[in-house]
Amino acid sequence: MITAARSVSSEEDSARTALKLGPKSIAERFRNLVLDTAPTMPAFDRYTGVLYDPLDALSADDETRRWWSDHVVVQSAMFGPIGAGDAIPAYRLSHDSRLGSLRLASHWPTASSRALTSRSGGLVLDLRSEGYRQLGPVPDALVPRVVSVDGSGRRKALNHWNKTAKGRLVSLLGRSRADITTVDDLRAWAEEHGVVLERTSDGWDLVAESLAAVRT
Repeated sequence: MITAARSVSSEEDSARTALKLGPKSIAERFRNLVLDTAPTMPAFDRYTGVLYDPLDALSADDETRRWWSDHVVVQSAMFGPIGAGDAIPAYRLSHDSRLGSLRLASHWPTASSRALTSRSGGLVLDLRSEGYRQLGPVPDALVPRVVSVDGSGRRKALNHWNKTAKGRLVSLLGRSRADITTVDDLRAWAEEHGVVLERTSDGWDLVAESLAAVRT
């Protein structure tokens, strides 16, 4: 994967197409050329954006960061499943990047699923987007749908902003030192902390508003 990413990143034209880079982000291709020597930092410090910002990882205490390191796995397009506390360099690659004959959707699933299955000791709460879930399927995982509830009680699935709710959920799990191994444990924890996680006819709903006040 690193070799393929380095190859497409070596020229501006190929990087623009393969990594979907625009004029303002084209310089990010250089990250893929120095992966072997670039400085590293824990994944929960490295990643940014609406999914990771709610963690406020740099201000978290040591016990919270240790909980995330022990319990949270990130599906990296470049490195596969990594622990949230694993040290990684900066890179540019996403689940839908095109690396010539190497297809992420073919390269990762078997190895990623094996790694995720071997690591889990109980319930797997899968908060990955659909594209990243396809890189490492976990058949028995609990995959919640993030919804918003309006004044009349109607529920609407969130798209981009569902990431904020997921980040707040992981933040609260770590900061509360959650001890969860079963679905019943998760439901009890959610009720205790005011998180609305409900079984539906076709899966699970996580109500975003119930996480709006989570401390980050």
